[in-house]
Amino acid sequence: MKISPEKIDEMFPNEGEDFATMLSRSEQSEDNILREGKIVKIDDESVMIDVQDKKEGRMSIDEIKDCDGNLLFKQGDSILVHVSKKGGLKVSYKKAVKYEKVVNEIKALGADYKDKVVEGIIRGKNKGGYLVESASGVEYFMPRHYSALSRDKDDSKVIGKSIKACIVDIRPNGNSIVISRKRYLDTHTAAQKENAKKLLESGLAYEGVVKNITKFGLFVEIGSVDGLVHFTEISHRGPVNPEKHYKVGDKVQVKPLEYNEEKNRLSLSIRALFDDPWKEIKDEIKVGYVIRVTVSNIEDYGAFVDLGNDVEGFLHISEMSWDKNIKRPSDCLKVGEEINVEVIEIDPDNRRLRVSLKKLQDKPFTQFTKEYKVGDVVTGKVATITNFGAFVNLGSVDGLLHNEDAFWDKSKKCADEFKVGDSIEVKIDKIDVANEKISLNRRYLVESPSEQFAKKYAIDDEISGQVIDIRDFGVFIKVEGENIDALIRNEDLGNIAKDSIKLGDTIKGALAQIDKKTNRVRLSVRRLQKNKERQELNDYNSDEKVTLGDTLGDKFKNLGKK
Repeated sequence: MKISPEKIDEMFPNEGEDFATMLSRSEQSEDNILREGKIVKIDDESVMIDVQDKKEGRMSIDEIKDCDGNLLFKQGDSILVHVSKKGGLKVSYKKAVKYEKVVNEIKALGADYKDKVVEGIIRGKNKGGYLVESASGVEYFMPRHYSALSRDKDDSKVIGKSIKACIVDIRPNGNSIVISRKRYLDTHTAAQKENAKKLLESGLAYEGVVKNITKFGLFVEIGSVDGLVHFTEISHRGPVNPEKHYKVGDKVQVKPLEYNEEKNRLSLSIRALFDDPWKEIKDEIKVGYVIRVTVSNIEDYGAFVDLGNDVEGFLHISEMSWDKNIKRPSDCLKVGEEINVEVIEIDPDNRRLRVSLKKLQDKPFTQFTKEYKVGDVVTGKVATITNFGAFVNLGSVDGLLHNEDAFWDKSKKCADEFKVGDSIEVKIDKIDVANEKISLNRRYLVESPSEQFAKKYAIDDEISGQVIDIRDFGVFIKVEGENIDALIRNEDLGNIAKDSIKLGDTIKGALAQIDKKTNRVRLSVRRLQKNKERQELNDYNSDEKVTLGDTLGDKFKNLGKK
């Protein structure tokens, strides 16, 4: 039964005495012996054992529980226990089991034990060294000076470490087995070097066993030789995460590549046993080809696709769809799915193949032009707001709504009126196929100030307003009582001298033009003056006709009397 590191101090109360010393004394002292006892009582916390002494010994009930918490014995059962009388009668079933395993191991080893290799995990430590437990539960003692471990104050770094060591001593009287990792490394280095060179010179492939797995590769044992399969030598498809494809104990076929004497390391390869598929596809696949692949792995940034011959291509998330709203590759694909992709880059020398899924789909802009035309009114959502306007999402494409196309009031901006996510109705103003741009307009969907103005005023109506701006080509006035400005061109100022005009002056003019499309209104002082002159002339002519008629009428009356 395995002993946890937490139980080490409980099992070895005499701190300062190493395992070997304690056990060597157990054979010679009646305070530290093995005896067969009988369970006389079991309660919730402890077990009472009769060891044929003056009083019964007690131990924790956990001593006779398995890993699942089930009791291994019942009241009345006989049980082998380790007995210690130092500081009172103490008994332990786990110590007895451990003690017995060591005894059996010593018997099995016999006299020919020197330099036999054992493998185990460092479970604990004391001042003398380390306690190493084998897979079968046998504990060995490794003195610190035999450990070949760095003297780090934090020994917790080595607890749990798997090691190999040579048996250097057996003490039958103390039932202890002493091991040395230093001895193993010394003898193993020479043997490793000699055997590694033989493996390398043979040029053959060998079956090995995976002994350890790290992020940078697999440690594989071939007989007595350890080698490393770097993660780049696992597959022709490129760097592979060893932890995803292998587990400790797996048997693998490997080929020796080289031996580094300085590091005493044999480099192995799995991919060297197979023909390089990149040589095959070099002349068979070109950029632009459409190929059938299987999704082999999905990451946050994209997906890897298998061509079926140990070659993988990479499909970046940006090449999965024209839809920019996709956040995760798993939203589009799943492992094992077969898809058609287009090759967009192939570099056999660097073993890089990039593919695209979206290139086999209609561009969103192309699809949009099939469904919509200039003049169509559509509803979209504000996607981005800028100083010059807003981009409105129309499904799979965005259109630009400039500030001046959003409002009739030039002082307003999209940034002041909208927020991202707002749903707005817009009109398609322009579709630029060459540059794939869409211009939108919103102000045409509402009545312009000039249209409202036209409902109240007609051409030649007299309009009055205050001067708000003076330009080289004319002056602008704010029409009284209306939300609109009007322009009076220089040539329409009539008898008003322009250099005499000041901001705030009131000017009257005749309505000369209303441009509803551009929302512009023009006035003319000259026209107003002419209209007034014409009216005065009409009025005068009308008065003259009345006076002449009256005079002639009187004369005709007098003639009649005569």
